Amino acid sequence: MTEATDLLEGPVAHLVPVGLEELVERAGLLTRVDRKYLVPVADVGALVRGLPRDAQVLQIGTRRLFDYESVYFDTPDLLAYHLAAHRRRRRFKVRTRTYVDSAQCWIEVKTRGTRGTTIKDRVPHRLDDRADVAPALPFVTATLGAHGITGAADLRWSPTLVTRYRRATILLPEAGSRLTVDLELAWHDRRRPLHLRDLAVVETKTGSTASAADRLLWALGHRPLRISKYATGLAALQPELPATRWRRTLRRHLVPHSVSAVEASAH
Repeated sequence: MTEATDLLEGPVAHLVPVGLEELVERAGLLTRVDRKYLVPVADVGALVRGLPRDAQVLQIGTRRLFDYESVYFDTPDLLAYHLAAHRRRRRFKVRTRTYVDSAQCWIEVKTRGTRGTTIKDRVPHRLDDRADVAPALPFVTATLGAHGITGAADLRWSPTLVTRYRRATILLPEAGSRLTVDLELAWHDRRRPLHLRDLAVVETKTGSTASAADRLLWALGHRPLRISKYATGLAALQPELPATRWRRTLRRHLVPHSVSAVEASAH
């Protein structure tokens, strides 16, 4: 167990557990508003302890922290990246999401809805194919087309970035919203890895209004940031890419707290 994991595992151990089926039923939120924060790892315990008393944590078996892997796909000219970088209305992401502990895999298409909402469509995917979009190409093409992405059938995909992290998922029952806390985030663009140290990525997933978790984060001095695990991570690894949208986050937060594999092994 790492120090970061230990700082989170203690506080979530005191929350009431909730099973996966109940969590999805009460706060599936496939259409939602996402707010993202970067919080010092040392502060995540205070954040969890400050949540409403009815907060519950996802538990499967005896586990409350889970390892995730995502493989993001893009076109040879990085269309998905550039649409995000230039804040285009019809931007999208295509990825596989692997729940490492249960060896389950899904392929997901994320698009933008009205008023800044995120829409996520997904179907099961073979674990052995998590780095290959081809088996799910009809689903990906149909979903993008249904959300107004023209020319989706002509797009060619390849794996562009892999992310790995450890996550706790917390349900706020009164509002039907969720909070996720991600630790030990690592990116790899098939050229080199990058590890985020000292910071947790905290995401709130709500309906149209801010949740109690958002208000608590604001009270603790944290504000939502422009950060995307895919686009911001790729920009950090490939600084030649246009990244005006995330430049402040990169300069003030990610770069000072990130290390390459070589640097990490030296500590």
